[in-house]
Amino acid sequence: MLLIGNSFFRPYAENLDVVAADAGYDDHNSTIVTRGGEKGWARSFWNDSTTQESQTIKAAIDAGGIQLFAMTPGGDPTDRIAGHKAWINYALENNPDIEIGIALPPVDFPASWDSTAQSYGYTNIHDFYPAVVNHWHTSIVDSLRVEFPGLNVFSIPTGWAAIDLAQMQQEDLLDDDIDLFGPKPTSIFTDTRGHQGQIVIETGTLIWLASI
Repeated sequence: MLLIGNSFFRPYAENLDVVAADAGYDDHNSTIVTRGGEKGWARSFWNDSTTQESQTIKAAIDAGGIQLFAMTPGGDPTDRIAGHKAWINYALENNPDIEIGIALPPVDFPASWDSTAQSYGYTNIHDFYPAVVNHWHTSIVDSLRVEFPGLNVFSIPTGWAAIDLAQMQQEDLLDDDIDLFGPKPTSIFTDTRGHQGQIVIETGTLIWLASI
């Protein structure tokens, strides 16, 4: 696997190595390259062609044998899939059987999820997030399918892990003693931006595995 993304992508990518081994994939191996925020978008890695991160991605691609290439949905609003297209075209030269996964994160700032949803005309985050996923499918996943009709392009909706676990925590449905915000081992979120606590990482990684 070649997995490139940002801080909402990295924990799942890293934990996937552990989960894959537990699931019996003895030959699993991955190259993981991440940077924070927009710098972890496919477009940013492609445009920053002289950086060590970009060179690491290209080296993994040049070596061949990649079965799954996963990225985030982030991109330039004027051409949302430009970075994805560039990397896929580059990857196909030495990896003709590659498959593409697009990991879909939750909405930022969970304390404001419902107010954000309402600003877009939805009742709450559970009503709003399917529309967000649909937007990413239309603008990224489906667009890539049109560009590469022979390629398997699929989504990995990791955002549901955070959304559903946060709801379960608020309704006191979790068996463990888990806070909404706090330390990584015992919380849903580790900061106001919504970075993942361990329970979200574990659940989101299982979503990755199921999607694959």
